[in-house]
Amino acid sequence: PDAAAALNESGAAAPRLPAGGDNASLELSSRPPAPAALNPWDVMLCVSGTAIACENALVVAIICYSPSLRTPMFVLVGSLATADLLAGLGLILNFVFQYVIRSETVSLLTVGFLVASFAASVSSLLAITVDRYLSLYNALTYYSERTVLCIHTMLAGAWGVSLCLGLLPVLGWNCLHDRTSCSVVRPLTKSNVTLLSASFFLIFLIMLHLYIEICKIVCRHAHQIALQQHFLTASHYVTTKKGVSTLAIILGTFGASWLPFAIYCVVGDPDYPSVYTYATLLPATYNSMINPIIYAYRNQEIQRSMWVLFCGCFQAKVSFRSRSPSDV
Repeated sequence: PDAAAALNESGAAAPRLPAGGDNASLELSSRPPAPAALNPWDVMLCVSGTAIACENALVVAIICYSPSLRTPMFVLVGSLATADLLAGLGLILNFVFQYVIRSETVSLLTVGFLVASFAASVSSLLAITVDRYLSLYNALTYYSERTVLCIHTMLAGAWGVSLCLGLLPVLGWNCLHDRTSCSVVRPLTKSNVTLLSASFFLIFLIMLHLYIEICKIVCRHAHQIALQQHFLTASHYVTTKKGVSTLAIILGTFGASWLPFAIYCVVGDPDYPSVYTYATLLPATYNSMINPIIYAYRNQEIQRSMWVLFCGCFQAKVSFRSRSPSDV
């Protein structure tokens, strides 16, 4: 569902417009016509991509710079930041190629790059959710070699599948030569965006189920601690409520960002105004902007590494508490 970022405003060049006039889906250009008028939506996507790239580049640099950030949790956060960094760069490159270089090959490569990057981002979010669940469900064996192998296997699978999804339009699954098969996201076909949307819905349902299970485990642990101490203190209630609220914010942010675009890709018609695609796509890119705030900058180990990276020293009087993967 993410390839729409690589698309142009259908009204940008008259030779590319189908019979629908302004009521046309976004479309890539395969010709080099006169310079197109600057589309404000494309500018906003480029600005979003720049912010995404800057935020996530910092996270990747911190994780690579700090030898202490080598646990499975930070490997997953690094994977997410790398995917979002590539997505941000893809949005920037799309803007440049859209208004500077008009090439069918470049357009398809940009689409594939964006599909693969956003797919890897969503897949990394799923892997982080699985990791959090395992850190609670198998707390005693979480730091074993088996867990490390499991994390690496998940990431290899996630990036492999994402790469395959990105290659599909490049290898021929596009509608450049059959406009009747186009979706609201040109040059992706209707069947292609349906596959991508169905994959997103499946991942979202799996994450929803896992976060519900995590909430149950957190509440059960809090209840067990209360029984051991013979009473339920206010701090236990506050901690449990805070953990559940954080999980709801994480899942709610993810769903609010991607669900409108994924749903529109399925129910939308290519003759609808392209503004609908832009309006649902832009919030989806915001998820990659919010991810480093939720998964990286809130982590106190990363905060300490940032302090060392920017200040060159660490003041011992500043207290940092190491967090486990199950901390939410």
